[in-house]
Amino acid sequence: MRIGMVSSYPPIECGIATYTEYLVDGLRRLGNEVYIVSQFGGEGEKVHPAFHANDPDLAEKIFQMMAKFTPDVVHIQHEYGLFGRPKGVNVIPLVHRFKLCRTPVVITFHTIYEDFSREEKIILETLIRTADSVIVHEEYQKEAILKKIGSFNNIRVIPHGAREIEAIPEAKKKIGLNKDRKVILLAGYFRPSKGLERIVRIFPRIAERVDNAVLVIAGKIRQQEYRDYTDEFFRLVNDSPTLDRIMILRGQFPQKTFDTILSAANVVPLPYQKGSQSGILVHCLAFGRPVVVSPEVRALREMVTRAKCGLIANNDDEFVEHLVKILNDDVFYNELSKNARDYVKGTLSWKIVAQKTINIYHNVLLVPYGRAKYIDV
Repeated sequence: MRIGMVSSYPPIECGIATYTEYLVDGLRRLGNEVYIVSQFGGEGEKVHPAFHANDPDLAEKIFQMMAKFTPDVVHIQHEYGLFGRPKGVNVIPLVHRFKLCRTPVVITFHTIYEDFSREEKIILETLIRTADSVIVHEEYQKEAILKKIGSFNNIRVIPHGAREIEAIPEAKKKIGLNKDRKVILLAGYFRPSKGLERIVRIFPRIAERVDNAVLVIAGKIRQQEYRDYTDEFFRLVNDSPTLDRIMILRGQFPQKTFDTILSAANVVPLPYQKGSQSGILVHCLAFGRPVVVSPEVRALREMVTRAKCGLIANNDDEFVEHLVKILNDDVFYNELSKNARDYVKGTLSWKIVAQKTINIYHNVLLVPYGRAKYIDV
C-alpha cells in the first residue's frame, strides 16, 4: 500500500514527530510504502518538508507536495498547534482537498481531553464528519467525543505504540553513577502542567529512607516555551538540601542516549496535572520501568491500572510512600517491570499498532488492494 503521512517529524522536537517515526517504521516493516510530508525541519527516508505551521496557504502546500506521490490513503497526525491559528483550522481545507480528489483520509487525534472548548468542538466535528476514519488512543476519548460533540460511527481506538526493546547494559555506569544507586528519573520537556517540582520538593523525604537513592533530572525546554517556569524549577533544585544527590542532564538527547538514561532508572514519577497522553509513559513500559502517576490525567491512571506497571499517588505523601516501596522492595519492582514488558508485547508493540492501523486503511480504501506489498530490493 502507498501511504501518505502528514505530520511533524524528527529531528523536530515534538512527541508527535517521534510517534510518527515509530509508526512509519512499523508500517514499512509490514510491506508498505510510506511518504511523509512534514513541517520544515523534518528529515529522513522519503520525508519531504513542505510547510510551516502558520503558513496561510498550508493546505495548498501540503496537498501539492502529497499529490506528487499519488497515495492510496492519507493519514494526518493531528494536534491543534501543527496546522496554524486558530486551533489548527487550516487542516480543514486540507482534508477537503484530498476528499475532492477521492483520496481517503484517516486522522489520528493526539490531543483529546474530556472537555472541549467551543473552538475545539467546531474543528473536531468538521474533521470527524469529513474524514473517512479517525483514531484516538483511549476509549474515554472516544466516549468524550460521542457525548459532547456528536454521534459518529467512524471513530476507532488504537493505543499509543511502544517499542519492544531491551535495557541498555551498564546504563548507570554510562551516565556516571554507581550500579548500586536507586534512580528516580524525571525526564522530558519542562512545563508547569507536569508538576515535576513536586518530586524535587519531596525528594529529601525519600532520601532519608532510601540510602542510595538519587534523583536524575534529564530534559530541556522546547524552543523557548515556559522559560520562567524552568528557571524557577532549577532554583528549587539548587536550593534542595539533597542537592548532592541530584544529577542534572540537560539537552536534546539522541535516542540512544535517552534510552541509556531511561535504562538507568529504577522508577519514573509522572505527577502530571494535565494532558491527554504521555510519550514518556510508553517508553517506561518499553524498558520495564515502573511508574508512579498522579490521578489527574485519566490516560495515565487507566494505563497504569490496565498494565499493572506502577502505582497511583493522590498526594505528596503517597508519592513518597510509593516511590520508597518500589525502590526498597525488589520483588515488587520485578513484578511491575515484568507486567510492563508483557503489556507492551501483547498490546502496545508498534507491530500490533501498525497492523491495526493498516486494517483501518483497508476499510476506507476505494480500491481493494488485498495482499499487495511494497518491496525495495
